Amino acid sequence: MLRRTKIVATLGPATESEEQLQKLIEAGVNVVRLNFSHGDSEDHKARAKTIREIAVRLNRPVAILGDLQGPKIRIGRFQKGKIHLPDGATFNLDASLPIDDGDETQVGLGYKDLPNDCKVGDILLLDDGRISLEVMAIDGSCIKTRAINGGELSNNKGINLQGGGLSAAALTEKDKQDILLAAELEVDYLAVSFVRHASDVEDARRLLREAGGTAAILSKIERAEVVNDHDLLAEVISASDAVMVARGDLGVEIGDPELIGVQKHMISEARRLNKPVITATQMMESMIHNTQPTRAEVFDVANAVLDGTDAVMLSGETATGKCPDEVVKAMSRICLGAEKQSVEYMTERRIGQFTNIDEAIAQATLFAANHQGDIKAIVCLTKSGATPLWMSRINTRLPIFALTRYQTTERRVALYRGVEAVAFDSGTEYGPEVNGRAINVLKERGLLEVGDKIILTKGESQEIEGGTNTMQIISVS
Repeated sequence: MLRRTKIVATLGPATESEEQLQKLIEAGVNVVRLNFSHGDSEDHKARAKTIREIAVRLNRPVAILGDLQGPKIRIGRFQKGKIHLPDGATFNLDASLPIDDGDETQVGLGYKDLPNDCKVGDILLLDDGRISLEVMAIDGSCIKTRAINGGELSNNKGINLQGGGLSAAALTEKDKQDILLAAELEVDYLAVSFVRHASDVEDARRLLREAGGTAAILSKIERAEVVNDHDLLAEVISASDAVMVARGDLGVEIGDPELIGVQKHMISEARRLNKPVITATQMMESMIHNTQPTRAEVFDVANAVLDGTDAVMLSGETATGKCPDEVVKAMSRICLGAEKQSVEYMTERRIGQFTNIDEAIAQATLFAANHQGDIKAIVCLTKSGATPLWMSRINTRLPIFALTRYQTTERRVALYRGVEAVAFDSGTEYGPEVNGRAINVLKERGLLEVGDKIILTKGESQEIEGGTNTMQIISVS
């Protein structure tokens, strides 16, 4: 049984060696994430080069996702490295304080505009929400607070404003330099952090294109103001090529109880708008140190699969964990278990009109495949990957094989739920002869057998993007 849900793995010190990277891919990783918040350009270049070589050697398309750091808003540093902040204590966040001069009563700010973004009564959340401070007064560059929940506070911890509303731009100067690196690495997806508006997506796309990059733009949804406005969320998703439910900072800003419904709505909305979606953050976190996931983690991954997510993501579990490949294997087993359940998160579209011929063909194909019981697979000859993307938005148990001669398309569709990329040179003839060659490629891989019935889609010209205009039901001979 082919796994339909894709797995994204973050690279880091635990996956430094070529041997470990190969184990990751053999375990079932579909997309690797280069986190530009850590490491230097040479680290990322070396990892990307090794991933490409291993993928070719194993004949497995693996996409590379470059993840921009974004405006991570942090406190400064303490003279002694850390402090203990008691409950109820007064504590100042002072933008004018030297960045290294923090003590038990105050600390500097890396984000100098924070005093302008706050008002009395606001709640500031530090260190992923572990410490909460109520704003009591603002005196110029100094925010005077009272600790609601104190604790140990160390250098450079992140700051979130409960409910969102910080004005920091999505793209920093570091991000703009990393976009140049992403173009040089020829990443397949570029993730933009802390997206606020559709214009943030377009700015990133423009800078990437100017640098010569062709990657799809993936928006990380982690601001409260975006998910609290359904129209704004739809605009951001529509402007993006893919999205991520980034549950870390988002959960801090809106609160974990609200995150449950938001995740389900975001996945549903992404599918409705025909965009792939990744669910991320702490999915198997206990396996950073342990060899087995908790049952809560099993259910978390499984519920994301049942919600219809395209992919589930591993962060520290593979970047710094003790057994990265075993985490991937465990996640793969959970996905397969969840996929056995019959859940209709999206069926064929019955309202509205199609604006693209390839979408009409995709919808017709899935309707026919889901209602004719003896279809074994869907085979899609594609240039851009658009038709298999349309198909992957609809619930089906059938495998969708995307046959393409383009490596960029092979890697792009590696993120799409239920779609398996297969390298195939269609040549210049697009009649019955190409059908037979396509079927033979799948038979040679053990994906089809004599007597199987498939639905095959293609265009009269394979060199036209969006040109799919034919659907055929074929018996494998």
